[in-house]
Order: sequence, then C-alpha cells, then structure tokens
Amino acid sequence: MTTKRVHGPCAGRCSAVAHGGLVYAVATDPDSAPTIEGQTRNTLAALERFLIEAGSGKTGLLQATVYLTDMRNKKAMDAIWCEWIGDRDNWPQRACVGADLEPTDLIEIVVTAKAL
Repeated sequence: MTTKRVHGPCAGRCSAVAHGGLVYAVATDPDSAPTIEGQTRNTLAALERFLIEAGSGKTGLLQATVYLTDMRNKKAMDAIWCEWIGDRDNWPQRACVGADLEPTDLIEIVVTAKAL
C-alpha cells in the first residue's frame, strides 16, 4: 500500500496525505485576506487543490473540522461553505470550533475524504 504526500509551503508537514483509500488534508488562506469571507474562499480553493492533487475532491469529503479564531464569523463562513460544497449529496459530517490560530489566519479547515 503506497502513501502519496502533497507537500505544502510549511516545513515538517504536508498539505495532504493519501493512504488506504483515504485522503487527509488541511488548508488555510495562502494570501491572508483581511476578511473571513476572503479567507474562507481562499482556504476552500486551496483545500480543493490539495484534495485533487491527492486523488480526491470535495465530492469525496467524509469529515471536516473548521477552526475559527472568532465564532462570530461562523454565519459568514457557513454561507460561503454552503455555496462551495453544493448539493446535499456532497455534505460531509462537519464541526466548527473556536481556536487560536496563527496571527494572520482567521480560519483553518481539516478534512478526511475518500479517494475518488
């Protein structure tokens, strides 16, 4: 059984890893947009690229955890998430929690997906 690693910009960790029919991925906004709307869009775009490179995509999502530095941003994030995720047949199990993140990050998303 092989393991595929999608290396990202941060030392010591991958943006995605595929193994055993599953893909594990994480993303933040590479551009550090100033708003939660901008960061959510950029993070989801990066996440989708990582998933595709690792052999999956948003239709393969099984589980997602969204980390927000400010839970007051959840409603704005949800609107963009729902637009991005599309049809209810694509909806993963998802949790959203408040967390301390890097100073420029408003959002971080960690997912598990099936290989497509």
